[in-house]
Amino acid sequence: MLKYFIVLFALNFGHDFKRISSLAWPSPAASLSRIAKVLNFFPVPVSDECLASDGRRTGVCLNAYECRIQSGNPMGQCALGFGVCCVFIASCDAEISNNVTYFVSPEFPGLTKTAQPCSIKVKKIAPEISQIRLDFVHFNLAQPNRRTGVCESDIFSILGGTSIGLKLCGQNSGQHIYYDVESATEPISILMNLTSNNLYRMWEIRISQIVFNQQAPAGCTQYHHGINGVIQTMNYAVNGRHLADQDYLVCMRQEHNMCSIVYEPCDENSFRIGPPVAGLLADDPGGSGDGPFPPILASPAQTYTSRPNGLDQTRQCNDRVLMPCDSEEFLNPAGGPSSCDLLHCGNTFCTAGEYPCRIESSIRPFNIRIQFGPGVQNENPDDNLGMCLKYQQQPCTT
Repeated sequence: MLKYFIVLFALNFGHDFKRISSLAWPSPAASLSRIAKVLNFFPVPVSDECLASDGRRTGVCLNAYECRIQSGNPMGQCALGFGVCCVFIASCDAEISNNVTYFVSPEFPGLTKTAQPCSIKVKKIAPEISQIRLDFVHFNLAQPNRRTGVCESDIFSILGGTSIGLKLCGQNSGQHIYYDVESATEPISILMNLTSNNLYRMWEIRISQIVFNQQAPAGCTQYHHGINGVIQTMNYAVNGRHLADQDYLVCMRQEHNMCSIVYEPCDENSFRIGPPVAGLLADDPGGSGDGPFPPILASPAQTYTSRPNGLDQTRQCNDRVLMPCDSEEFLNPAGGPSSCDLLHCGNTFCTAGEYPCRIESSIRPFNIRIQFGPGVQNENPDDNLGMCLKYQQQPCTT
């Protein structure tokens, strides 16, 4: 990307104007055309990104000539009118190498029904690129198997980097993921594998290349900014269910003068990860998992002690959310003494089953681990909706 100012042009303009004013001009129209062609080659002051004229897409500020030869779409002006906001849009079989590119379905903004693979390759624009960030502006694929949570008809995947790639389907508009590419020497492949002709899909994915000093912390698949926000599991939607075979870290950036974080359900039905905990015994895994899930802080087949409805009971959850915490606060006065569980599963967020409730943690960094096991048959989809949490960072008290 060029980052020069047209200082030389400005300094010499007066002298050149006197010289060229004495020349015989063929015609005013021809003169303007010639000047326009010359100005196309002048570098313009640019920023890394600019807002397109549609008010929602992000582009790169380039001169009109550069935008055209790179097959970009000029969408508005930038750099005081000397440049254009160049938006890059790509679809199936393209190879991209820009700061920001939008990967769209073949008939976007219309729906795509044809069953065929659609992939693009992402080439790093510089060696210092360490991650790519994918923002799912629109992400509507076929739902997973309602009983197992396994993506079958449609599968989104990423290949070629060092992150453990997620396989996604369903509705994920508004979600985002980071993918490590620091050691990648070949282009990264982003694949939409579509296998059914009877389904309608649409996607628009913003792909940004991230340099090392702006990357998300190591291991974070999602990285949220701001003192408050919302966290949702993938395919959290009406008539959806959480996906099987998911293992990733959701991270919240610790903001200035904030020392703890509070989580609470978005509503009383927004935590559904397996059947009620009270009905699970150690030999009855909850959720979609069909065997011991690789643990984060314990050995395989580790069991956990919980307090469903005030009763001690041991259960093993293979679909689970792991959340370091200091205390659980039940806003109902009868909720009992403060307590804290690392592991959460079943159909209630807090262990006493009270709503509303919240969990506070001063353990840093602020992270949540999502671990959903392989799919099994005969699970009730209503028990596996997934999770929606609101978070609010709390100021330091000293």
